[in-house]
Amino acid sequence: MSKKRGLGKGLGALIPVDSNDVNGSLQEIRVEDVQPNPRQPRQALDQDKIQELALSIKEHGVVQPIVVRPIAGGRYEIIAGERRWRACRILGLKFIPAIIKDYGDLEASAVSLIENVQREDLNPLEEASAYRRLIDEFGLSQEEIARLVAKSRPFITNTLRLLSLPPEVQDMLSSGVITAGHARAILSLDDAAKQIAAAREVVAHGLNVRETEELVRRFINESSDVSAPVKEKSSPAASDGELVSLEDMLGDVLGTKVRIRARRGGRGVIEIAFDNRDQLDELVNLLLK
Repeated sequence: MSKKRGLGKGLGALIPVDSNDVNGSLQEIRVEDVQPNPRQPRQALDQDKIQELALSIKEHGVVQPIVVRPIAGGRYEIIAGERRWRACRILGLKFIPAIIKDYGDLEASAVSLIENVQREDLNPLEEASAYRRLIDEFGLSQEEIARLVAKSRPFITNTLRLLSLPPEVQDMLSSGVITAGHARAILSLDDAAKQIAAAREVVAHGLNVRETEELVRRFINESSDVSAPVKEKSSPAASDGELVSLEDMLGDVLGTKVRIRARRGGRGVIEIAFDNRDQLDELVNLLLK
């Protein structure tokens, strides 16, 4: 088994830099001397957003410098800001402001991953893959990743679990057909075939996350007929889109399932799921911050 490659400069070297960074060299460099990072964690760039960014740059200029590192041949490799660079190319600009950092391959890759996660540029599956790379390639723990990207450790754990979904379900998640909340509910099924069947039901019937959780409970309890969508007509939370959205938002922040039970008079109960005592302790610490 190959040994994990460490980051000699420590976690401080992995904090993405910005225009106020004092340790890098801020310069105007030629756009044609810059090239993309081949280890870019984002698998697809939204061309419409790049066009919108180009219009903004045309009117206001490049507000935030890109971050690059020097490579062979007097060229530079992008660490952060590929969309800004591509927008400048569309506009035919000759120069772009850049912070030049002397990163090695390991630091450059790790910073690029973390920068994308912090900017929320990645879809849930790309984010999960980024965390997996930080663990496998750079030897970071889930606790260290959580600190670097300002997330809870349970959130990191549950995001990583998305990588265990069958390819068909992963495709649905990557394309936005289902959300991370749907995917987390589907992960409660321990059989790939059932996970695929449940995901297809979600898409076919347009189920929300609460309805998906109920569907999954049917799979677990019955392991048979799942042809009809499950609707919780008697549940105020299931019929209230605002509460469902709040459940999804809290679930994303805490990295676990959250259920809101609304009662008459504006009162209610919030249920937060946990798998073990360690996760409970972490959730308590997160809520007390």
